[in-house]
Amino acid sequence: MSEPHVTLEPRDPVQEKLRGPLEQQLTSALQAAIDRVRGQYAGEPVELVCQRLLDETRVGLHPDIAAGFQPDMDEFCRVAVAIVRGEAP
Repeated sequence: MSEPHVTLEPRDPVQEKLRGPLEQQLTSALQAAIDRVRGQYAGEPVELVCQRLLDETRVGLHPDIAAGFQPDMDEFCRVAVAIVRGEAP
């Protein structure tokens, strides 16, 4: 699995202008969450690991950004499966 990265789909010129920095911030928060969850993994089920990834990612974001962050949960769960299997996401 390649290293997880958040990609946004802007809908207007303002969103397009903010896309790069926001993608970097979201990706950085996701990577930090993966490291924390992987380091604390103790046999929990995939569903719990997936939710922890989401929660930990949001913790790493500004509250306004975290509130609006609605990731593709299928992708988050793919990362959770990799953590549970001991694979590098």
